[in-house]
Amino acid sequence: MIFETVKTMIAQQLKADPAGITRETRLVEDLKADSANVMVMIMDLEDQFGIMVEDDQIMKMKTVGDVVDYIESHK
Repeated sequence: MIFETVKTMIAQQLKADPAGITRETRLVEDLKADSANVMVMIMDLEDQFGIMVEDDQIMKMKTVGDVVDYIESHK
């Protein structure tokens, strides 16, 4: 399941408790991600799922659900 994979990767990247991560969890406000965290996370997700994320789309990803939805629509 894409959500589970994304949740695990984000938890490891941001040193967060995966149990507290839902689709509604906000990357910056809730998980304290900064732009460097987000860039590394996106690169890891691109490698994991074999996709390319356009730069203008990265800033639109506010929640974990946004990331999952993007991956699901571009696989």
